[in-house]
Amino acid sequence: MARVYSRKKGKSGSKKPAKKVKPSWLNYTPKEIEQLVIKLAKTGTSPSRIGIILRDSYGIPSVRSITNKKILGILNENKLNPEIPEDLNSLIKRESKILKHTEINKKDEVSKRGLIITNSKIRRLIKYYKREGTLPDEWTYERGKIY
Repeated sequence: MARVYSRKKGKSGSKKPAKKVKPSWLNYTPKEIEQLVIKLAKTGTSPSRIGIILRDSYGIPSVRSITNKKILGILNENKLNPEIPEDLNSLIKRESKILKHTEINKKDEVSKRGLIITNSKIRRLIKYYKREGTLPDEWTYERGKIY
């Protein structure tokens, strides 16, 4: 399938290992890993950043293969999940950056198109998250406001 806005095919990138077993060299127990995730979440770290920190600093390749839970699942159990989903939050931040840029550079038509595309992605994600129950139905998005 083609991508939505670029008319290109899929993206290449690194893939997770096929084996979903706990590595033999890992010294952490599932309980210790959950405590690390909770500690990092309390400092305000995003779920994807938690995974990167655990991989790079602690040598934990995959939280899910060891604990049988995703990072967001652990955060949901401990009521530490973010107010709005991380992908939506990053799109909102991107839109605010583009808005600042277009205020300074009024003739930049490419950034105006990027603003329209980003705004439509935000609206589509909000509709999806409301349908799935991640966001409450009365939640509204105000342009330019950072959450």
